[in-house]
Amino acid sequence: MSQPHSHDEHQDHSGHEHGHPHGHHHHHHGEPQEAGPFPWRRMAWAALLVLFAIAAASLVQVRSGEATVITRFGNPSRVLLAPGLGWRWPAPFEAAIPVDLRLRTTSSGLQDVGTRDGLRIIVQAYVAWQVQGDPDNVQRFMRAVQNQPDEAARQIRTFVGSALETTASSFDLANLVNTDANQVRIADFEAQLRKQIDQQLLTTYGVRVLQVGIERLTLPSVTLTATVDRMRAGRETIATERTAIGKREAAQIRSAAERDARILQADATVKAADIEAQSRVEAAQIYGRAYAGSPQLYNLLRSLDTLGTVVTPGTKLILRTDAAPFRVLVDGPPSLGTKARSQP
Repeated sequence: MSQPHSHDEHQDHSGHEHGHPHGHHHHHHGEPQEAGPFPWRRMAWAALLVLFAIAAASLVQVRSGEATVITRFGNPSRVLLAPGLGWRWPAPFEAAIPVDLRLRTTSSGLQDVGTRDGLRIIVQAYVAWQVQGDPDNVQRFMRAVQNQPDEAARQIRTFVGSALETTASSFDLANLVNTDANQVRIADFEAQLRKQIDQQLLTTYGVRVLQVGIERLTLPSVTLTATVDRMRAGRETIATERTAIGKREAAQIRSAAERDARILQADATVKAADIEAQSRVEAAQIYGRAYAGSPQLYNLLRSLDTLGTVVTPGTKLILRTDAAPFRVLVDGPPSLGTKARSQP
């Protein structure tokens, strides 16, 4: 029993004396091959992954139609405007907030406003706007509405409502609603409305106004009744004025016609008098020549003229036939009687 035990001890002792240097040499020879390289590789890959994660967290993509605001501990520090990739410090040092730069349209809704002539109208306008694409205005928009387009639209709607009231007070109703297209000034109304809000929206919100227009314009029942009455009165005034103008022109035409008629009548009277005088002269000349040629015939013709003047169809005369001028009715002209008696 003791022999095997002493053999084992000998072997253990031999191994301790002779095998220990060999085992010790084997231990130092295997350690740099198995335990050395692998931890360093793992650490290198881990460092690369960390660096990649930091790089990925630091990159910012700026999309077209947007601006990206880089905030540092919640405060805007710079604005990225060019589309593409940008960089920032990883969170929580810096954060990236996109701001929409696309065109938006906001309606004022129906607004009851008063015109310069004291009448009420219901008008609805729209505004086409977008955030101005420069760093100052983008940050102004961020501060004003915390990058909330819906809140910006709500506040812009309030601005437009106030501007509509101010603008409408500079126009009469006839400049906005009229059957005569030459008197309608809707374009001037829109231009003045834009002037009211343009600079104010840019200064307050960093928003640029691209277009302002009137969507709807109607009249309340009270204004409609007053407008109809006013239009009726206007038409009656125009009709009265035109009637008066027509009467005046007719009187002028009538007066001119009467004047022309009097002038023509006077001219005709003068001409008639001239003709009558000339005819009397010519008649006297004829009578003179007739008397010179045949006194008896002249006396006969004058007697007949006298009878034609004195005697009318209704005249009844009782005269002697042997007295002039009726004697010629019995005796006939002396010359004619002589010829008649000489013929048989």
